[in-house]
Amino acid sequence: MSFREEPFHFDCAGERLLGIAAHPDSALDTGVLIVVGGPQYRIGSHRQFVLLARDMAGAGIPSMRFDFRGAGDATGTQRTYEDIGADISAAVAAFFARSAQLKRVVLWGLCGAASAALFYGYRDARVAGLVLVNPWVRTEEVMARTYLRHYYFRRLFEGQFWRKVLSGRFDADSSAKSLATMIKDAARGWRERRASPATVEADAIDRDLPLPTRMAVSLERFAKDVLIVLSGADYTAREFRTAIAGDAQWAKALERNRVVWHDIADSNHTFASRRWRDEVAAVTVRWALDIAKR
Repeated sequence: MSFREEPFHFDCAGERLLGIAAHPDSALDTGVLIVVGGPQYRIGSHRQFVLLARDMAGAGIPSMRFDFRGAGDATGTQRTYEDIGADISAAVAAFFARSAQLKRVVLWGLCGAASAALFYGYRDARVAGLVLVNPWVRTEEVMARTYLRHYYFRRLFEGQFWRKVLSGRFDADSSAKSLATMIKDAARGWRERRASPATVEADAIDRDLPLPTRMAVSLERFAKDVLIVLSGADYTAREFRTAIAGDAQWAKALERNRVVWHDIADSNHTFASRRWRDEVAAVTVRWALDIAKR
C-alpha cells in the first residue's frame, strides 16, 4: 500500500518538537506512535524507526515518530525516559490532529522508551496497546541478580575458568569480594521491595519505589493489549526477565493485560541485522492489525 510522509513541528511546554507521520492511502483507525529512548532521535539505530514506521504504513497502519525535548531537532533541555510524559502527550495530540480517522493509538518503545510508554499509557484512554521492546528495568538489585545468574553461575561450567584456577592465575580474593557485593546488592533490593509494596489504587506512583515495581504498577493499571519483544543476546532483556521472575506484582500485572510475548533468540539490543529488524517489524504489524480489527 502506498503512503505519504509528513514532517511537521508541534509544541510541548513552549518548546518546538519535530514529528514525522506516515499516512497510508487507506488508513486504519489505529495508529502506532514510536517513542524514542536513550540518547537517540527519531531515526533510530540502523534507521530502525524509519523503516518500522514505513513498514507499518505500508500495511495500512498510520505511524508517527518524533524527537522529544532536547533530542534530535527538538528544542529544549535533554531529558531521560523518566521525564518525557509531557512529550508523549503532545505527540499523541499532534498525531490525532493530523490523522482524522484515528480513534486509538499504540505506543511502541525500545529500552527506556518502553518504560516511558508504560508510565504514560494508563493515563491516556486513547492508548489501546503497548509494544515493549527490551524494557529498561535496571537497578542495583536487578543488575546483581542478573550478573549472578548469567555470569557467575555460567562460569562454573566453563573450561577456561577452571584452567585459570588450575594455573594459579585466578584472583580468588578479588572474585570473592565482587561476588559478595553482588549478593549484598541483590539481597538489599529484595528487602526494599518487600518493605515498599505498591497498589494500583494510589493516585500517583511514588518515584522512590524501585523501578521494576513502578513499571509493574503502571502495567497493572493499563489492563489492555501488550506486546513484549525480547532479544536473546541482550543484557537489558536478561535484566527484564530476571526482574519479573517470581515477582508477585509483575505476575498480577501481566494477568490483567492481554500479553503477547515474542523472543528473537540471537538478536542484540538494537536489532542490528536486517533479519532481526524485519522480524520486529513483522510481529509489530501483525499484532497491531489484530488490534485494529477489533
